[in-house]
Amino acid sequence: MFGAGDVQVKEVPDARIVQQTDAVVRITHAAICGSDLWRYRKLAPTPQGVRLGHEFIGVVEDVGTEVTSVRRGDLVLVPFKWSDGTCEFCRAGLHCSCLNGGFWGGELDGGQGEAARVPLADGTLVPLDLEPDDPRLPAVLALSDVLCTGHHAARAARVGPGATVAVVGDGAVGLCAVLASARLGAERIIVLGRHARRTDLARRYGAVEVVQERGAEAVERVRALTGGHGAHAVLECVGTGAALRDALDMARPGGAVGYVGVPQDGDGVDVRRFYRRNVTLAGGVTPARAYVPELLPDVLSGRLDASAVFDRTVGIDGIPDGYKAMAEREALKVLIRP
Repeated sequence: MFGAGDVQVKEVPDARIVQQTDAVVRITHAAICGSDLWRYRKLAPTPQGVRLGHEFIGVVEDVGTEVTSVRRGDLVLVPFKWSDGTCEFCRAGLHCSCLNGGFWGGELDGGQGEAARVPLADGTLVPLDLEPDDPRLPAVLALSDVLCTGHHAARAARVGPGATVAVVGDGAVGLCAVLASARLGAERIIVLGRHARRTDLARRYGAVEVVQERGAEAVERVRALTGGHGAHAVLECVGTGAALRDALDMARPGGAVGYVGVPQDGDGVDVRRFYRRNVTLAGGVTPARAYVPELLPDVLSGRLDASAVFDRTVGIDGIPDGYKAMAEREALKVLIRP
């Protein structure tokens, strides 16, 4: 990406082993993330360009001498952040805060290409006992980011049996939050969104009501649907100050808000909005690598299938058009098959 709206396909040096803890992965499945669209809309001109992509699956082509968990030919899932798996935060299940980890792209390889160097391969890669043409792989790919992110929102907001849940946002993360809430036993799920194709999918995933209003009207509508009290759990999956304020106002006394939308506008939130109601605010960056072992069996069994969020497929040359389609809401989430 060379600036707002300017995504180009370029030749870059081949991925290679740099440290003996590295692996090289040939990418078979990747995706464009809704969080990429924030940069697509406002990135300042960048002559050197920024490499893109943080959701991918691939086949291991090479490994360093210190890598023991995977070998050449293995199919692997790659979470959106690489991590060592051994530091104090990884041991606590916070791989997103790994002392030695990092994010894809920038000067490092991104996932929207032919291959990527994976640092700290033993701590990062998840081996898959599947063939590269397995039809379940789009559902598995969702675990690299969006499905784990929706799950993180639900966990942060303490979703469980009997809960009434409101999901703010009808993008891929919001839809995955609906799916995750249903898996965790939510009794009633309300989704806030205005796009019929997306809210229809939310109903497929377990939502029972759709709120199209925004702002104060949306808050009042959610309260009206919940006997005037608000939802037990509100999942903020947008990333704006307005969405977070609305989410906090929708929570019932003693309820919780799980926020996972990547913050964009920097607008502050007045703590007085939720102080008197004892509302818990939790969330942040998703420790995807920690969640994958828990969620993968349900994905492979078909119980947890987010593959429908991928509504367009492109090759590498089609990635710029994929960004445009998502930015213009012609596509929900684009699957890339290099």
